[in-house]
Amino acid sequence: MQKKKIVVLGGGISGYGSAILAKKKGFDVFLSDRGKIADRYKAKLEEWAVPYEEEQHTEERILAADEVIKSPGIPDKAPIVQQLREQGTPIISEMEFAARYMGKARCICITGSNGKTTTTSLIYKILCDAGYKVALGGNIGESFAYSVATGDYDWYVLELSSFQLDGMFRFRAHISVLMNITPDHLDRYDYCFQNYVDSKMRITQNQTSRDWFIYSGDDEVIWGEVSKRQMRVRQLPFGAKCQVVSGYGDGHVDGRKLTMEVGRQHLTLNTEKMQIKGLHNCYNAMAASLAALAAGISPAKIRRSIYAFSPVEHRLEPVRERDGVLWINDSKATNVDSVWYALESMTRPVVWIAGGTDKGNDYAPLMPFVRKKVHTLICMGLDNQKLLDSFSEVVPTVFSTSSLDEAMQAAKKAARKGDVVLLSPACASFDLFRSYEDRGRQFKAWVAEHC
Repeated sequence: MQKKKIVVLGGGISGYGSAILAKKKGFDVFLSDRGKIADRYKAKLEEWAVPYEEEQHTEERILAADEVIKSPGIPDKAPIVQQLREQGTPIISEMEFAARYMGKARCICITGSNGKTTTTSLIYKILCDAGYKVALGGNIGESFAYSVATGDYDWYVLELSSFQLDGMFRFRAHISVLMNITPDHLDRYDYCFQNYVDSKMRITQNQTSRDWFIYSGDDEVIWGEVSKRQMRVRQLPFGAKCQVVSGYGDGHVDGRKLTMEVGRQHLTLNTEKMQIKGLHNCYNAMAASLAALAAGISPAKIRRSIYAFSPVEHRLEPVRERDGVLWINDSKATNVDSVWYALESMTRPVVWIAGGTDKGNDYAPLMPFVRKKVHTLICMGLDNQKLLDSFSEVVPTVFSTSSLDEAMQAAKKAARKGDVVLLSPACASFDLFRSYEDRGRQFKAWVAEHC
């Protein structure tokens, strides 16, 4: 009997893991990447004897596939993807493929325009601290597929982007978490916000009355989607602005106290004892607590883990305070909503570094905070015109710079004792940097050397 042919498009962390899992399950597998494959991934592919190619796509071999696993960074408009769709070849994501082989393990899946990395990391820590064998995957951690191929876990905690959700069809989350939905990546969704919303709501697909759906009741977009959909899943809303209740449980903010309930389990957190600060982190802590309670973790263990949790790298990460100036790395803030939460949490006058590859941003929601808190804006990018047009009449001092060093020199000169220098770009990093991680690490390295 002829083996089923699996082609993996993309040789990054998602692709190499998928290829290795396919190989382990006995498929005829081939990996293809139009770019260069990192040496560490090539070494793994060679260790598992997975045939691959880089810097090209051999169409004849790809189009002969019975099923294609597409890495999330490859857009649907890519010519090879369009050819596959035209001939009816099924195209799925790593998540869809790996979930077929999870066995008895359960999964907690987290998505949202913002906050998902911190929430995912919190949930992972809580479950690990509680003694479970847990794999961290999706957008962070190890490849989900590679973890399935090489480990035996109780839980998979997966941070999912809209691109990953788009390639998931029969996949089912036992606990799904939706942090928020704000405009992002609209260039991948025909500049139609509803298309992006529909993608995010796929986190709930296939969930049953035995599963849990945790979501922000403060998010009007989510609330509207929940109200118009027939959903059998048990719902656990959380909020700070309004009291949204559910018969299964909920979470809310009361001053300095967070209160979460799931069934008969009740948990309170004192925000002053948390190392992660700001309203956005109240949302993150509520969502993580509800997920952990739904997973059966005791309130005492959840409380202990959350109080011990420190900020995630590149997300409102304090770097150094020198001469009365605090430098904060928020490089992961690649959209307006993330910057809103960053500025909301600032308690000192701000020198704000922003810019990069604009994704169709509307900066209007930031105006109240910018007027109140920002005295200097450093625009850092190859094309700063939109930022200049938006803020030149709002911020007293605005600089346009085209490199990290130029931006940092301007920020250091503008910062006064008692200020915070906040790197919170609101844009993608790809004009000057390889990734938001690269941008954040270069920011931290500059601060370490010059401050």
